[in-house]
Amino acid sequence: MRGIADYTFVRPLGSGNHGHYYLATTPARLPVEAGHVAVKVLAAESTSAAFRRATRELTAFAAVRSPYLVAPYDAGQHDGIFYYATEYLDGGSLADPVEPGVGLRAVAHAARAAAALHGAGIAHRDIKPGNVLLHADGAKVSDLGLSHVFAEGVTLTGMGSMASAEYTDPGVLHGEPPGPAGDVWSLGVLLHRVVAGTGLYGELPADDGLFVLRRILSTAPVVSAGLPEPVAALVRDCLGPVVERPSAETVADRIDALR
Repeated sequence: MRGIADYTFVRPLGSGNHGHYYLATTPARLPVEAGHVAVKVLAAESTSAAFRRATRELTAFAAVRSPYLVAPYDAGQHDGIFYYATEYLDGGSLADPVEPGVGLRAVAHAARAAAALHGAGIAHRDIKPGNVLLHADGAKVSDLGLSHVFAEGVTLTGMGSMASAEYTDPGVLHGEPPGPAGDVWSLGVLLHRVVAGTGLYGELPADDGLFVLRRILSTAPVVSAGLPEPVAALVRDCLGPVVERPSAETVADRIDALR
């Protein structure tokens, strides 16, 4: 794919959550100083209703002011395909190997991003390593989870790709509505992955989605015995009963105290 609408693609950036990402040159019409933006293109056609709903959610996301959130710039539909453009960061993500201190800071910043969204009444719904983008001063959260808009009525896959399932509250996978507590669960799983280097369900295959779902829905998460106790305690709190989970802001504060 060479481009969409008036965006010319430079190279692919990856795939996930029902779409593909591209580095693109910034169109002259956008009031953005950066020469490049990141463009996400949905992997399937979208209905007019889904387009309107997704645009409303992106508009609400754009209204949240936080240094820990990637700035969204534009959204549109071209030949029935939904796309949106955001700020581009070239420092990689938490999906890449990072030093422990860098990882802890990034998770703390992700928690502050979630707290800003929660304060505006928005749940991110897809906090995972690939959506925590790194830069020289820390990290920013990208890619608001919009897959439910394009897969309405689907509970297991409606939250995104299998890469998201490991970080999704099992209650949400069972059909409970997503909310701030689900994002806190995701932050706990992310913190465990960054510090322990392993997931809560063991190593999951990338090419067997059914196995991944079975493991997550039938196996209790196991906190690594090798985690320092303050980290393990915070992970356990994030995975606790919904009404007892800490706020995202509290998660950020506790990680900063650990650092």
